[in-house]
Amino acid sequence: MFQILVINPGSTSTKIGWFENEKCLFRETLSHSVQETSPELSREEQARFRRRALLDCLTAYGRSISELSAIVVRGGLLKPLASGTYLVDEAVYEDLVSARYGWHASNLGTIIALPLARENKLPVYTVDPVTVDEFDPRARYSGLAGVPRRSMSHALNMKAVARCAAEDMGKKYEDLNLVVVHLGSGTSVSAHCCGRMVDVNNANEEGPFSLERCGTLPALGLVKLCYSGSYSEEEVVRLLTSRGGVYSYLGTKDFASVNEAAGCGDEQARGVVEAMAYQVAKEIAAMAAVLSGNVDQTIITGGMAHADDFVELIRSRVSFIAPVKVFAGEEELEALVIGALRVLRGEEKALSYQQED
Repeated sequence: MFQILVINPGSTSTKIGWFENEKCLFRETLSHSVQETSPELSREEQARFRRRALLDCLTAYGRSISELSAIVVRGGLLKPLASGTYLVDEAVYEDLVSARYGWHASNLGTIIALPLARENKLPVYTVDPVTVDEFDPRARYSGLAGVPRRSMSHALNMKAVARCAAEDMGKKYEDLNLVVVHLGSGTSVSAHCCGRMVDVNNANEEGPFSLERCGTLPALGLVKLCYSGSYSEEEVVRLLTSRGGVYSYLGTKDFASVNEAAGCGDEQARGVVEAMAYQVAKEIAAMAAVLSGNVDQTIITGGMAHADDFVELIRSRVSFIAPVKVFAGEEELEALVIGALRVLRGEEKALSYQQED
């Protein structure tokens, strides 16, 4: 039996789970105070607070780090990588703690885990980080030299549900063409060709608008906004990535309340919900074109996939392409465990971050 600790940090909390093989023995969401998550603290100081909360939680459950076979963490912003399970080493740590490729709360997973692993001589793994890059070379062209499209997405959850869908179909993921959609605070729509995610919209920069992100915008309108004198660069970035989308129209990021209002006759809410579904469907069709129309299944996942009526708005526009399968929610802890188990069981070898150049 393999004992695995999973760590998935967010901006103000850290999700953890203790697994015995695939079985979850317990999971908790550890909340952190404003003082513990203050940007005035160094990243390592923030990690120390979270590490202490984690150890206190394990003690409360009568568990010790020494019992573990491995720790697996949600990958942060790393260099572009092939899909798979990576051994977390000092190079990974340095790129994440220095924010070499950008900062996100998920960077803290490695910063929390690696000191614990060193003390207990444990391996630390990360699985399908957000920077998984399997782009077809043609997908990199944006239309402006010097500004390439970047592969950044909800790769962990999308790859996991793609494998689940393949299993349900009695086929191998590597033998299928799939369009996979993650509906969350950001929306990723991806084309999977024979086991490779060959195209995906970068949810921070393009694609459908979502709960808090603008998606693709009219370019000249954005230029005028940037030069209006009303916003700093930092404020524009915040506007696009955390104050756009549904929030910009309705002042809330609570999809359940927006969707309920739409169903109760609120015309403004209904217009926004229908427009978001419209844009998601349009992006699905675009990814179907990437696959030359040869799509075995369209998969919809993420938190908003729990809303059957919203999913139906999308399904009604794209079911002509391929059957639509729904995996509501996101089982990120489970996906991380499964990736680590493939390595621990010898089914595949852990990839080396330093060799992926």
